[in-house]
Amino acid sequence: MERMIKIFLSMGLVVVGLTAPAYTGDLADRVASGKTIRLGFASEPPQAYPGEGNKPLGYVNAIAEGVLRSMGYTNIEPVVTDWGGLIPGLQAGRLDLITGGMYINKKRCDNITFSEPVSKETDVFMVKTGNPEQITTYKDLVTKSATMVTGAGYAGIEIAKKLGVPASQIMEVPGGTEILAAVIAGRAAAGVTSYTVVQDIAKKSGGKVEATNPALMPEESSAWIGIGFRNSDKDFVAKFNTELKRYLGTPEMMKAAAEDGYDEKALPGDTTTEWVCAHR
Repeated sequence: MERMIKIFLSMGLVVVGLTAPAYTGDLADRVASGKTIRLGFASEPPQAYPGEGNKPLGYVNAIAEGVLRSMGYTNIEPVVTDWGGLIPGLQAGRLDLITGGMYINKKRCDNITFSEPVSKETDVFMVKTGNPEQITTYKDLVTKSATMVTGAGYAGIEIAKKLGVPASQIMEVPGGTEILAAVIAGRAAAGVTSYTVVQDIAKKSGGKVEATNPALMPEESSAWIGIGFRNSDKDFVAKFNTELKRYLGTPEMMKAAAEDGYDEKALPGDTTTEWVCAHR
């Protein structure tokens, strides 16, 4: 177990405290005054994670930075925090936009403004290789009285409860590294997070874990990822969305995101944020 954690730490997957000062003005005013655009993200590979000097890596960061550059903004300051600090940091004015595997859903839409979707995802189970406890659906968790583990604030918590998994069988941890640790140690029969995250972790786990079949997951597990902004920055978001529509799916964008596993199947299609906010 310690070896697995050391592997992740050696890859730069270290959470840094959010210490950026608060700012109460609109993002457009901040940019016009020459200040940086503070891009907040947690270490959630392959969607977002820090490189050397906290360089924003991951396919959602690549898309966000590509759109901002197309808008003429290059003065971007990365701020790494834990998952639970992203939305509070945005609302408190310590961040200007947040990325990573942030699923668009009604609860979040009530608190922040999302860009149009940048990717479509599906949650799956992370299980020990060979799936010894045969967990492939939420129903399996219920019938086997098995514990699942997922990230604090992840969408899978509400889906699990909706499908009958008792709260006593749901373990919440900070993020992917801790989900992996709980599954390997046997503290949980299965971890719940997005398919691309599980695939990425599985590749780095030395064959210890694998992803279950996403086709067996409920329709509610299909999700769309967006980039989050403060509600006061809707004008900026509208301009961001205009450029996002032009940029999404271009050869330039696909090349930038391909390094972290993004391909044509990950494109969000015609689904709008308005629809997702109403139906998720």
